[in-house]
Amino acid sequence: MAISADGKIASANRAVNQMGSRRDFEHLLELRATADAVMTGAATLKAQPAITLGPGPERFKKIRRQNGLASAPLRVLVSGTGRLNPKAKIFLTSGTPIIVLTTQRMPRSRRAALAKTGSQIQVCGKSKVDFLAALNWLRTEWGVKRLLCEGGGKLNGSLLAADLVDELHLTVCPLILGGNTAPSIADGPLADHLADAQHFSLKSMTQSGDEVFLVYRVRNRCVQKLDSTTQAN
Repeated sequence: MAISADGKIASANRAVNQMGSRRDFEHLLELRATADAVMTGAATLKAQPAITLGPGPERFKKIRRQNGLASAPLRVLVSGTGRLNPKAKIFLTSGTPIIVLTTQRMPRSRRAALAKTGSQIQVCGKSKVDFLAALNWLRTEWGVKRLLCEGGGKLNGSLLAADLVDELHLTVCPLILGGNTAPSIADGPLADHLADAQHFSLKSMTQSGDEVFLVYRVRNRCVQKLDSTTQAN
């Protein structure tokens, strides 16, 4: 996730949602080049309609092949109610299959509309997406061992709450957005007390221009729930 210096991923009115530099975007594509699948939520797709979750230029496809991966990552969208625009660019862009993780709350009409795009609909819960079940399904059915999550905050928060995040990749950008309703990297309740917070260890820190790139690794996990790696970027 690219974040402002005060920890926001977008402005309160969501008008500002892309803060990172060209180097930050290249870093995103570098991360995609290591992942079997890339995932994002419905709100992020709505805020950034040009998203395709593709591999980027040929040099990144080459890196993927050198890593023993397919030329492009599997594309995964998350929406509990299926509120996804079938005419969004991602559905009109050829490439790897698109998986929609949803719940029983998705109306049949939306399911039919998304099915027409060629997407595979996978119900993973009654009212909320069961991410443990969803990620296990992705591993079993699609061979996903390394998953890159590109937000937004609500989706990140759900993964963190389920203890399914192994790494955090944060780009701290030199600006302040403010706003007590502006989204952060993890929206939704996670810890009522400091002792309940999820703890991470700093793995690396690099600077490029006025941006700082941080990588955190989860610390003191008692139970390994999945034989896979999930990143939040």
